[in-house]
Amino acid sequence: MKTDANLQDGILSVRLTGDLIGSPDSQQLLQTVDQHLGDDAVKLCSVDLSNVRYVNSSGIGVLVSLLTKFRSRGGELVLINPAEHPRKMLALTKLTSIFTIADDEAAATSLLKNAN
Repeated sequence: MKTDANLQDGILSVRLTGDLIGSPDSQQLLQTVDQHLGDDAVKLCSVDLSNVRYVNSSGIGVLVSLLTKFRSRGGELVLINPAEHPRKMLALTKLTSIFTIADDEAAATSLLKNAN
């Protein structure tokens, strides 16, 4: 899995590509987010899942962990356009009621700014 992270206007934007399966790549993702969380101003995050082909239970756990990190800081996390398999996994685990899902980055940014 490839992870790209960008901080702009107080929103951490994370773009994932590949498979989210809880491998060492997932630990790298968590470390990347933790580095940005060192700045107290970062409380909002969007995670683009449009290029994630496959997610397993460990990958779902990583997403829940990220959500918990931001909500415990009084912030929010929005998932952007999950591909078919991740969307099915979120529905199967009933996490669509917990996560906010946006169609694109502009919608995610709007949701996050209104949540703050």
